[in-house]
This record gives sequence, structure tokens and C-alpha cells, in this order.
Amino acid sequence: MNNFENQFDIIVKKHQNIEKSLSNQDNLDRNNLIKLNKEYSELTPVVKSINQYNSVKKDIENLNSLLNDKDISIRKMAEDELIEKNKKIKSLEQDLLKLLIPKDINDEKNSILEIRAGTGGDEASLFAADLFGMYQKYSNLNNWSFEILSISETGLNGIKEVICNISGKSVFSKLKYESGVHRVQRIPLTETSGRVHTSAATVAVLPEAEEIDVKIDEKDLRIDVFRSSGPGGQSVNTTDSAVRITHLPTGIVVSQQDEKSQHKNKAKALKILRSRILDKEIQMNEQERAKKRKSQVGTGDRSERIRTYNFPQGRVSDHRINLTLYKLNEILEGHLDEIINPLTADDESKKITNLENE
Repeated sequence: MNNFENQFDIIVKKHQNIEKSLSNQDNLDRNNLIKLNKEYSELTPVVKSINQYNSVKKDIENLNSLLNDKDISIRKMAEDELIEKNKKIKSLEQDLLKLLIPKDINDEKNSILEIRAGTGGDEASLFAADLFGMYQKYSNLNNWSFEILSISETGLNGIKEVICNISGKSVFSKLKYESGVHRVQRIPLTETSGRVHTSAATVAVLPEAEEIDVKIDEKDLRIDVFRSSGPGGQSVNTTDSAVRITHLPTGIVVSQQDEKSQHKNKAKALKILRSRILDKEIQMNEQERAKKRKSQVGTGDRSERIRTYNFPQGRVSDHRINLTLYKLNEILEGHLDEIINPLTADDESKKITNLENE
């Protein structure tokens, strides 16, 4: 903890300076006022914990000086109080370490959720539909807004691909660990011999990027328009309302055809494009950090198999933290916090370890 005590005075001083600036708001423009209020509110709980920590530390110093007192009763009182104060300071140390973990600037953002059927044919499409339902129910439980941006369905109530926009409080902080390969083990409805098949679907969770987050130059875009098509490729529209946007610098391609209006399809495509560009930047930064430390549970490698849903055993296993729950039905009904909370705690714990070792 000694490494961090050097930072405490700096943090307290910064908090005091912001407080002084906010008391003279006439000298601040709107943007600076918003920025300073945000910083002040973020630093306030840290400063409160620092003050508590310093107070308990001072108490411990005073009690230690009483351990050599000639009066046995005073020494005994000091020993008893020291036990409680040492417990208290350890608890405060953990609280402070959590508060000092660098904030993920995307945690408060809304999210773009992409689900795609992987290996396994029709069974993979059915599993993709199950995952879609699971995230929709989880969103409902959190009172989030859930909007389908585009969907490609199969004739068996399966889903080849679906892209959704999820809006609400701290969406990305909750869903960011869901990216990766999700595997299912079950007996398909078409399987007559009762053999368990393994199929997969991929999930990608991207922070929704605002225009301020990602600047897109029109000259970097190639926009193609075409007629929307339904299952089997038949035209379902008589106008060129479908839009395909290619971002030339990154090669990212987004197509939208669900709306009858070309303008609406373009707006949706740009929303997805911005989020994919931001996500690409995040992945590159993650890879750079991973070279230095391999501790985060991973919001990174999309090809990583992160979870298995085993229907015969009613089991869900998250392979990153060796978590196994025999609550498959509850999880598919949207009760995902039983997995997300341990993933968040594990990530936080490893980040604290990194802070302590720096």
C-alpha cells in the first residue's frame, strides 16, 4: 500500500483545487463546468476513503505507542483496539485499491450486441436464437431498452445473425465479458439415435460509439445501395433501400436492409460501423496490454471459447474462471448475473493484484 500513499496527497490536493474552481463558476464555460463536476464526483469517494485511512493509520500509531505503557490495563486496552483497527485498515486498503483501479471509459456506454450462428448447421442457428432470447430477457430484467437493428432468420425459428442495440444504465460494463464463442451440447430435435451434438455461436459486444468517439470522414466511405432481399434471395422491395457501407481504412463492411427507407438503413449502418471501428481500436489496445500482462478475464479474443451450455446435465460452465452452475434453465431465462458478477469480481481482483505489483 505504501506505493499508493504517495498518490494520496496528490489526489486530495486535486480534489481541493477542483472544489475551489467550482466555487467560482462564473469563470467556467459550460464544458469545463461539466468536466469539473464529473471529476469532483469521481474523486469525492476516493478522498473520503483516504481521510478514513489516514485517521485509522494515526490511531494505530497512537495505540502502538501505548503498548509500552507501564499500566497493564492500558497495554491490554491498546492491544484489543489494535486488533480492530488493523482489521479496519485492511478493509479500507481494499476499498481504496478498488477505487484506484483505472476506470473503463466505455463502461457507462450502451452496447451493440452481435450474435452469429457458428459450426453446427441448423442446431447452431437454434442455439443463436436461444442466446438472443437470453440477452433479451436479461435486458428486460435490467430495464434496458432492446432494439433489433438487423436479423437474418432460418425457417426453423433459428437465427443466422442478429444485431441489436441495448440502451440503459451501465450496459457495456455488464455485457463486455460476453464476447467470444459460446458452445452448446445437446440432442437436436432431428437426432433419432439420441446422440449429443456440439454446436457453437459467436457473440460480440461492442460499446456503442457516439459521433464524438469516432470521427468518420465521408471520403473514407464507399456506400453501395441495392434492393433488399428475403430468404432465398428473392427481392422484397422495389426500391434500392438496402445500404452497404465499406470503411476503406479498416476494411470494415456493414450492410443494412431491414428498413424500407434508405436513409434509416444508412443511419443504422453508420451506428454499427462507428461501434465496430471503436471496438477495433479497443482490441488493438487490449492486445498491447496483453503483451505486458495476461490477467484480465478477456474482453478481447473473439475466437476464445468462453462458455459451454450442456443441456443433458443442465450445466453452464464459464471456462475463464472455472465456474460451473447447474442452473441452465435459469441462465437461459436471463438470470445472467450469476455468471457476470463472478467474472467482474475476478477481473477486479486481478487488476488490484496488478496495481499492488506495479
